[in-house]
Amino acid sequence: MTCFYFWVVCQEFTTGGSSNTDTGKAAGNLETKYKVKELGLSLNQKWNTDNVLTTEVTLEDQLTKGLKLGLDTSFVPNTGKKSAKLKTGYKREYMNVGCDLDFDLAGPTVHAAAVLGYEGWLAGYQMAFDTAKSKLAQNNFALGYKAGDFQLHTNVNDGTEFGGSIYQKVNGQLETAVNLAWTAGSNNTRFGIAAKYQLDKDSSVSAKVNNASLVGVGYTQSLRPGVKLTLSALIDAKNFNAGGHKVGMGFELEV
Repeated sequence: MTCFYFWVVCQEFTTGGSSNTDTGKAAGNLETKYKVKELGLSLNQKWNTDNVLTTEVTLEDQLTKGLKLGLDTSFVPNTGKKSAKLKTGYKREYMNVGCDLDFDLAGPTVHAAAVLGYEGWLAGYQMAFDTAKSKLAQNNFALGYKAGDFQLHTNVNDGTEFGGSIYQKVNGQLETAVNLAWTAGSNNTRFGIAAKYQLDKDSSVSAKVNNASLVGVGYTQSLRPGVKLTLSALIDAKNFNAGGHKVGMGFELEV
């Protein structure tokens, strides 16, 4: 008896680029994705103009439901520098945990994170342990709550960085958000507010401002289904006459 197996391989190609008018530096990248749905296998390859090659291999929902295994590698041909990271994750309805092992010549670094959720509440913890120095490199906590059109989030990073944010969808057209951050020891406080207004089903405007007097504005227009144009600007109101303001344009195409 002869058996034949047919696997469908899906391919996706993504390319992008940017140019900095202040420095004149241009950058670009090319990304290719291959997927074999029957095996839960995906291969993601990236290349950028800095001549960095990265490859990510992922296996999902094969050993058990919700389990994801991955291997990330990078290679710089010019210098011969190589790196690798082993990634694991397990996701269920009220739980999402992950553990990554970042290989290094001096000693691997262990990254671990866990998020638990129940009836709108979310609690998360993230840590990084440097085996070479035998000490914690990161120690972060977060707590969030979501109810309808309201969201609240707070976080503490390494016991010194405190932050919080509030999001409110006022109605079908207007969305607002406020964020606050404070660093212990330096008493450095950062504050910002933002809003988005939906003009119609195809266009929207957004604005934001922070305590450093940086003002950002944006306009998004859907030209046709799958085609979106975005115009944006960031203005330093404190040094308006000095220049250094930034403008941007984005073009999004979905196939």
